[in-house]
Amino acid sequence: MSTRPPKDREPALRAAGDRDALPHPADAPAPAGYPAGDPLPAPHPAGAPASAPHPLDNPALGSLTGPHAHFAERRGRVLRYPVDVSPWLALPDEPDADDWADLAALAGPGAEAPLAGFTGRLPDGWEVTFDIGGVQLVDDGIAAAPDAEAVRLGHADVPEMLDLVARTRPGPFLPRTVELGTYLGIRRDGALIAMAGERLHPPGWTEISAVCTDPAFRGEGLATRLILAVAHGIRERGETPFLHTAAGNTNAIRLYESLGFRLRRTTRFLAARAPEHLGDGRPVGVG
Repeated sequence: MSTRPPKDREPALRAAGDRDALPHPADAPAPAGYPAGDPLPAPHPAGAPASAPHPLDNPALGSLTGPHAHFAERRGRVLRYPVDVSPWLALPDEPDADDWADLAALAGPGAEAPLAGFTGRLPDGWEVTFDIGGVQLVDDGIAAAPDAEAVRLGHADVPEMLDLVARTRPGPFLPRTVELGTYLGIRRDGALIAMAGERLHPPGWTEISAVCTDPAFRGEGLATRLILAVAHGIRERGETPFLHTAAGNTNAIRLYESLGFRLRRTTRFLAARAPEHLGDGRPVGVG
């Protein structure tokens, strides 16, 4: 018996995309019953103390100090991906003044820094440029399965991948994003018409991202099939799929839950502009 979801789930996936497909106001509500920023009950890794942070509470930090450590560019305790790989960067769980100074130096004076998942208070001199509620969902029994039509995408496919992303806007996909993990695509008459792949990779977990379909082929269930195929590869490694989307994307949340994802926590997708000078008057980047 086929485990492929019905084709009529495709329209909601267009709204879902990933955490970056965010056509919603900054005050997008959290799902009913969950205050913004509060985690939902979730098990800690086996053998970890109850007080230990969950790897998904700061997934960029877990990625850049774990499986993606070879990508990490570091200043002090602040890490980021190379700018042609991903805009994600990672602050420590409780950043201090030195960490913010290091972040400003990494970003550059007056530059915008993405702070996805950060729920604390910005220090003086930082200007919020983007702020929207989000949710994090985890695999809770999805019908993951390989797809016979899906093909592995690589560096040679990047020009087509960038073109598809430009036309569908699922979120940031850069010239080297394909290096973050497995990306699968579906082609028709040789043309790439749909894709999905892996992004953040904290230990034991892998994020599904860059889910998109050419507008001419929507309604065929291609994105759903690719999500399940990418999830199958993640499961085959003994890891657990997760993903992000906007809290206001209620249709997308319902869709992902129907596929077998469970809401784990609410979060925020934040970006802020770095100051030109530090609080003591030093130019950014001067130690």
